[in-house]
Amino acid sequence: MTKPHPSIMLASASPRRRELLALLGVPFDIRIANVDETPLAGEPPAEYPKRMSLLKARSVAETLAEGIVIGADTAVIHRGDILGKPTDAEQARAMLQRLRGERHRVISGVTVIDVATGKTITEACESIVHMRDMSDAEIDAYIASGDPMDKAGAYAVQNTTFAPVQKVVGCPANVMGLPVCHVVRNLRRLGVPLPDTPPTRCDIRYGYHCAITNYVMPDVEQQT
Repeated sequence: MTKPHPSIMLASASPRRRELLALLGVPFDIRIANVDETPLAGEPPAEYPKRMSLLKARSVAETLAEGIVIGADTAVIHRGDILGKPTDAEQARAMLQRLRGERHRVISGVTVIDVATGKTITEACESIVHMRDMSDAEIDAYIASGDPMDKAGAYAVQNTTFAPVQKVVGCPANVMGLPVCHVVRNLRRLGVPLPDTPPTRCDIRYGYHCAITNYVMPDVEQQT
């Protein structure tokens, strides 16, 4: 007898996360979490996205009687500072000028909650991003497009016109906001039936090679 598929709720308004989660081929709904996203005083930058993913997932889980909730948050970290979403063109310009020709860390926290049992799994995925040395004119044209304004660090790794990223070491989907293989692993740990669709489909869709899938996915098989 086929196990019934639980309802899945993505606690995020991000269109990138919605697109990435859709790669799994399972139905899900969206519910935006209302949480305070201010970093805590003295909070290590690497802990911030994990805490936020847990807060977002719990905020939505508290409104449900059953089902699975996925929360995620992504932080761009450069020289110990968290670079959030720019509030205006000048801030976007400052971020891109700071990041160009440099490398930085992108850390996504991912939390999955089984509402009925309360079982909660929170993990972090880290990638190292090497930015190309873009010119001021290229940065200004990119800002004029409006693309940087809703993205941490003021850039989209998947933007093929601006192409800000020279190389990603680690999970490219993580840089877009949702490390798909981590989501797969933890959904399966909670007993959620998924299609036999490899999460490496994000490689095919976005054209980046994911270096971590083979390290993550064997653990999935051991947990099922």
